[in-house]
Amino acid sequence: MNIRMVLVRVLSGEFMPNRGKEDAPAGSPPYRRGIHAGMYRDRLWTMRQYAGFSTPAKTNERFRSLLDGGQTGISVAFDLPTQLGLDSDDHQSTGEVGKVGVAIDSIHDMRVLFDGIDLARVSTSMTINAPATTLLALYVAVADERGVRREEISGTVQNDILKEYMARGLYVYPPEQSVRLTTDLMNWCSSHAPRWNTISVSGYHLREAGCTAAQEVGMTLSNALFYARSAIDSGMEFDQFAPRMSFFFACHNNFLEEIAKFRAARELWHRLAHDEFGPSDARSSQLRFHTQTSGVTLTAQQPLNNAIRVSYQALAAVLGGTQSLHTNSYDEALGLPTEDSVTIALRTQQIIAEETGIASHVDPLGGSEAVEGLTEKIIAESLSIIEKIDSLGGAMECVKSGHQQSMIHESAWEQLQRVESGSELVVGVNSHSNDDEPEFEGMIIDPKDEHNKVEELVQMKSNRDDDQVRQSLSVLEEICRGDGNVMDALIDAIKSEATVGEVNGVMRNVFGTWIAPSGV
Repeated sequence: MNIRMVLVRVLSGEFMPNRGKEDAPAGSPPYRRGIHAGMYRDRLWTMRQYAGFSTPAKTNERFRSLLDGGQTGISVAFDLPTQLGLDSDDHQSTGEVGKVGVAIDSIHDMRVLFDGIDLARVSTSMTINAPATTLLALYVAVADERGVRREEISGTVQNDILKEYMARGLYVYPPEQSVRLTTDLMNWCSSHAPRWNTISVSGYHLREAGCTAAQEVGMTLSNALFYARSAIDSGMEFDQFAPRMSFFFACHNNFLEEIAKFRAARELWHRLAHDEFGPSDARSSQLRFHTQTSGVTLTAQQPLNNAIRVSYQALAAVLGGTQSLHTNSYDEALGLPTEDSVTIALRTQQIIAEETGIASHVDPLGGSEAVEGLTEKIIAESLSIIEKIDSLGGAMECVKSGHQQSMIHESAWEQLQRVESGSELVVGVNSHSNDDEPEFEGMIIDPKDEHNKVEELVQMKSNRDDDQVRQSLSVLEEICRGDGNVMDALIDAIKSEATVGEVNGVMRNVFGTWIAPSGV
């Protein structure tokens, strides 16, 4: 069934609030009430705090502190050079090394980053897109060294390049070549790392850039359909990869709307996946998602207010049925979060889990007239967006024309106008504001860290076997020029001590680069 037919069913009233509430409990299609029958009664969401800064050693220290404090999964933030496939000693990296995430140049850095962390037991999420294949290759190489079977490693690599063209801007290669890398990773993991989530289709960055809740769902699921179709075109079966697809959403301040958004996305993905791909594995149409509270809603003014915002956003994510959650620190609008603020962010989740009693109930707000009505509204609006994108040739073609970018810009401008006019209130900014300057003693990155990181990289390059590196990069180039899967060649190159910049330099030379339209 095509998307237009699904939309007709929605508008005709087939998806009504009273349909499926009582006769489709959590764990049953269309999964509006949750993908597991017991939800948090059986297993709490994963508390996966996002961290990464400066050097691998300092980030490893933060990871181990979080794990000791009760965090149940790792989420890695990489610095901008790493996200763009550049080494720390590249001239384009100057001033950015280790600033917004951890700098990773080689297998040596990956060893330090995960020192003392059991890769067979800890689930790791890596927020990386353009060089996603490279960072997974690094992770696999370290696991191999430690004797951890590839079948045992678990986690997620974001690997969602479309949203980089649409909202975030950290892409490298042209769309077609980027999607080849996306599907290469999906194919490889299906055979070698079956517990690894091969793509996390992200609405978070779209929402942070300014789109509405319905647009976040619509554009995210449209991108997911594109990836699914691309994987099928590459020779995979839907049931072969879909159970390892996951999603990533933001959670903003409109409490009931956000709860409804998650429920709508879950039901809508089931409908779309079931009707287009006809999966035989029930997991293939279950939308599993990670949530992060909204960074863009945090204010520099009266920063302690952000702790309250984060609490309500986290609560909405839990009431919406998230599978894992990151809670932002209250001081992130001012700088890198301190150890104390990071701890409070984690404690926010633990209080919701252990003190509120909410985890004892499955879909506590299911049946609420307000929540069910908002859920239906978001389903209908999101489907209209998906149909429009499909009518224009699909997600990829719309990215090339700037269609989604334009939607995001327009929504962001409208929201800014509402705040500036006072029709949308932000406490501490245009409501209950004062002129007090916020006091902030944030974590400061030592400027020597970048210099030391570059020196370490130069020293590593001088001590390795250059002939072995050249040979491995030559094999990688040959694979890139053909149509073979790049993953094994990447892993071999990484093990030879080739760097992130070198392997991505090979791919740049073969694939080229691209500039996406702004949509303005």
